[in-house]
Amino acid sequence: MIETQRLTLRQLVPADCAALQTLLGDDEVMESSERGPLGEEEVETWLKSEIDEYMKDNEAGRLAVVRKSDSQLIGYCGLTFFPDIDGIAEYEIGYRLIRSAWGSGYATEAAIAVRDHAFAVLNLTRLIALIEPFNKRSIRVAEKMGMKYEKDVFLPEYGHPDHVYSMHMPEELSAPST
Repeated sequence: MIETQRLTLRQLVPADCAALQTLLGDDEVMESSERGPLGEEEVETWLKSEIDEYMKDNEAGRLAVVRKSDSQLIGYCGLTFFPDIDGIAEYEIGYRLIRSAWGSGYATEAAIAVRDHAFAVLNLTRLIALIEPFNKRSIRVAEKMGMKYEKDVFLPEYGHPDHVYSMHMPEELSAPST
């Protein structure tokens, strides 16, 4: 579990299915997904897969983003391992929030917390974000957490390129302690 001032990030659980249906079934939220909005069975399958993946590899996995003020699950944020992004194994930080939470800074707050956890606790040395070129909100979040545009890549399941934003572990975290 990761805590921020306004959020709790925790492992997804089966009871999150209804809240995730609101998120993953929304046309506008899923606009940047090649699959589009998900139906009820697809959300159940997605959630089971995410829970299983997290249990296999604690470094990779999406976490539920829960607003502390009302205990509402407002989205997810976390790491996904990609064995081959343009010939390199990468950890991607991804985030998706319900529309009513957009513009509140929650995505940036969650993404920074996951970034810091990835570098300080998991000792990852590099993170990327794969972002649709039109997704200005996600690009702003990536830039606010310190990522820079690196290049475009074509993923096998997509018919168009995605932008790759990246960053390396900050020097103050990589320096050996004395």
